[in-house]
Amino acid sequence: MNPEQLTEIVLPGVVQPEGLQLRHRPVPAPGPGQVLVRMEATGVSFAEQQMRRGRYYDQPPFPFVPGYDLVGTVDRVGEGVDASLVGTRVAALTKTGGWASHLLLDAADAVPVPAGLRPAEAETAVLNGITAWQMLHRKARVAKGGTILVHGASGGVGSVLVQLARAAGIQVIGTASARHHDALRALDVTPVDYRTEDVPARVRELAPDGVDAVFDHVGGPSVLDSWRMLAPGGTLVAYGSASTRDDTGSKQWPVLKLLGRVWWWNSLPNRRHAYFFNVWAGRALTPARFRARLRADLGEVLAALRRGEITAHVAAEFPLAEAAEALRLAESGTVSGKVILTP
Repeated sequence: MNPEQLTEIVLPGVVQPEGLQLRHRPVPAPGPGQVLVRMEATGVSFAEQQMRRGRYYDQPPFPFVPGYDLVGTVDRVGEGVDASLVGTRVAALTKTGGWASHLLLDAADAVPVPAGLRPAEAETAVLNGITAWQMLHRKARVAKGGTILVHGASGGVGSVLVQLARAAGIQVIGTASARHHDALRALDVTPVDYRTEDVPARVRELAPDGVDAVFDHVGGPSVLDSWRMLAPGGTLVAYGSASTRDDTGSKQWPVLKLLGRVWWWNSLPNRRHAYFFNVWAGRALTPARFRARLRADLGEVLAALRRGEITAHVAAEFPLAEAAEALRLAESGTVSGKVILTP
């Protein structure tokens, strides 16, 4: 194949993983303010699982290239971009487009990756890390010594979140299936089996006055229990609707319903707070502030990874051409950590 061609994975519509398409096309040249990044690692997140079903609430029209985030090396720069960036390893949030061997980015969206991190390791901390950091430190703002509940504590976001919380001196209760409990105990997390235990009752045993924050990616009825488990002054951070992944009908309705609940709860005089976390909030209205905040927070997460305060959990690595197998594994619910695609 011509070295000036790129390889990308196209999601043509609502298909099974085997319906993903492999496409080759010329490598584009970066325009003013852009960089061309050679992808070294990109992830399979829950967002792509929803997009495959047409269930991600603001996904673009089909066909498109999935890929919510990536780590790679700057290959070329466009007009007005510092030429010294060539050869620099960077990370970026993309929402779509990451499942490609090369990608054009605005230079302002590329965040430097510290030396000493493998691309796959750094990739586990991009979308998952920025989500976990901002929910914990910008939304919940739990003080040292507090107690939180993390649903899906062995998952991509959850596994980073519990480690960041423990590094901040916060006690953590985490829901997970039994096979992940030993790994959670090794992180000094108290596990609760969401399959066999009454989660609210067990959490009340562990934290009789309620918890200071709950992080809920499940959505649906789960958020009602999450709200009730809060201590006075506590915070619920909802950041997904995993329970509706396989539903049919409107893809916006689960999010709109959750937003309505958040609005109602915040209007009540009970000192508790609720948020629906969206990693893209503020980008359209205040792009410079959004980018500065993302750069600072992702820098904190990558530095914590470099120091060993959090550990990269790579569930498996697949070549880009095997994206279907990677997506099927990620959707199986049998792995802990993040499934990674490499060139």
